[in-house]
Amino acid sequence: MKKLAHAALVAGFAGMSGFAMAAEESSPHSLTGNLGFFSDYAFRGVSQTDEDPAIQGGFDYAHSSGFYLGTWGSNVEFGDANMEWDVYGGYSGKITGDLGYNVGLLQYFYPDLSDADTLEAYAALTWKGFGLKASYSTTDYFGAADSDGTIYWDASFNYALPAAVMLGLHYGYTAGEGAQADYADWKIGVSKEFGGFNFGLAYVATDDDGEDLYGKVADDRFIVSVGKTF
Repeated sequence: MKKLAHAALVAGFAGMSGFAMAAEESSPHSLTGNLGFFSDYAFRGVSQTDEDPAIQGGFDYAHSSGFYLGTWGSNVEFGDANMEWDVYGGYSGKITGDLGYNVGLLQYFYPDLSDADTLEAYAALTWKGFGLKASYSTTDYFGAADSDGTIYWDASFNYALPAAVMLGLHYGYTAGEGAQADYADWKIGVSKEFGGFNFGLAYVATDDDGEDLYGKVADDRFIVSVGKTF
């Protein structure tokens, strides 16, 4: 909330004078927030809320050098866990032309189920609407025994359709270690901004329907969402 108040205050001063606006535009720092409502929280194809709705949100800080930090949270429903809190940071930038990179660390916290806490190192390449990302688990993978070293591969493509509708395609593959099984997941989604809000509809599926270590569901399903960035 302090970050939100600070951002609003800066915006207000910027509107008071041309000098303040020029200073704001040239600032190497940026703060953004996001809030969303989802009919289900699907993570890598698997429901984290027992196919119940989720409220999610976070804050991101970015520097013009490419350095960034962020935090994000959601309700969850598996095992004894009822909350997920993520903290991440890294660097992103351009290699050449439209070819970009993103590297960093992401820590998943589950306050009521610390056995599921997981730290991942990730690296990604982007080119126009295409993306390829690898996430490497440096700890046991969300509580699965002896599963450190599990790699999650994420391939994505985003494309602007007519009427300002965005198409998003995703294919992921979990290359598991130890008790973590290998499986694939995919998502096909469309979204559109209207009245300052982003509305989405996505179909999510995996090739391994059933339940995992904590009874999380992986059935094929549609997910609807509405969110806003501020």
